[in-house]
Amino acid sequence: MTALLITIDTELSALFHEQGVGIDDNIRSSIWGEVRDGAYGIFWQMNELERHGLKGVFFLDPMPALVHGVEFLKPIIATIAGRGHEVQLHIHSEWLRWASASPIGGRQGRNIGDFSLEDQATLLSLGRQWLEDAGAPAITAFRAGNFGANDDTLRALEQVGIAWDSSVNPAYHRHGCRISDARNQIGPTLRSGVCELPVSGIVDRPGGFRPAQICAMSAREMGTGLRHAVSEGHPAFVVVTHSFEMLSRDRMRPNRAVMRRFTALCRQATEMVGLGVCGFRDLPPNLLTEHRPPQTRVRPSRLRTTDRMVQQLWASWRYERRLIPA
Repeated sequence: MTALLITIDTELSALFHEQGVGIDDNIRSSIWGEVRDGAYGIFWQMNELERHGLKGVFFLDPMPALVHGVEFLKPIIATIAGRGHEVQLHIHSEWLRWASASPIGGRQGRNIGDFSLEDQATLLSLGRQWLEDAGAPAITAFRAGNFGANDDTLRALEQVGIAWDSSVNPAYHRHGCRISDARNQIGPTLRSGVCELPVSGIVDRPGGFRPAQICAMSAREMGTGLRHAVSEGHPAFVVVTHSFEMLSRDRMRPNRAVMRRFTALCRQATEMVGLGVCGFRDLPPNLLTEHRPPQTRVRPSRLRTTDRMVQQLWASWRYERRLIPA
C-alpha cells in the first residue's frame, strides 16, 4: 500500500502584513480564502476531503505570533483538529523582521536554513510550543517555509524530538532547499535521526522535475504520478497545496481550474487500488525498513506536458487576468 499524504501549507501572508493588512483581513484571505462569492480556503478543502472520506495534513505556521500573539491560532487549530485532520508545524522565519521581542537575539533570515543549528532548534521548539499551547495534538512533523531547510534543520528536529520532515522539494534545490542531495530524493530516507519524506513529482521533460503541487500539475499528470508510485511500490506519495491556493493570485476570486484539480485528486485517491490516504501519525513504523524495489519517477511525455501547458494558459486567461469593472 502506498501512503498518500495530502498536505496543505496553512499560513498568513507576510507580504500582506508588510503592506499594512490587518490580522483579521489576513486570516480571512490567507486561511479562510474569503472572496465576494464565498470561502475557498481550508473550509472548502476540508469539505472536499471529507466528501471523499479523506483526511489532510495542515502544516500551520505559528510565526505571526511574534507580532500578534498566539490567540489567532486557536480557532484555526480548533477547526482543523476538530474535524479530524492533522495539524503539523510550518515555519516562515520572515516574520522575525517584525518581532518586538526576538527569541534569537534579533537575527533575521528568509528561511529557517539561514540560521545556526542553535537558532533553528529554538525556533522549532517555540513554534511547536505555540501550536500545542493553542490546542494542537503533539507535533510530529515539520515543513520549512519556502522549503528553505538545510542539513542543520534535520539535526535541530532530532534535538527537539520531531520525527518527520517534509522540507525536501526537488523543484527548490536551487532556490533555498539546501538539504543534501535534495534534487535526487524520491522516497523516505533517515537523515540525522529524522525521517525525511520529500514532496513527490514527475519528470515532465528531460532533466526536469514537476512537483506534485495542485497548482503546478494537471489532474492527468497527478494521476500518472499516483499510478506509477503504486505500481512501483513506493512507500509514500506527498502532495502539497496551500490554504489560499484555490484562489486567483490576487486573491480576488476562486480559481476553479485549481479547484477541479483538487477534487480530481480526492476522487483518484478514493478510487485507486493500492493507495491509502493518511497523515504522518498514521504512517507505519516499518516505512523505512520494509524492503522496497528501486524507486523511479515517471518518465517525460511531450503530449502530457503540452496538455498541461495548454490548460495553464487557458486557466490563467480565465481566472488570473485582472477584471475591469463595468
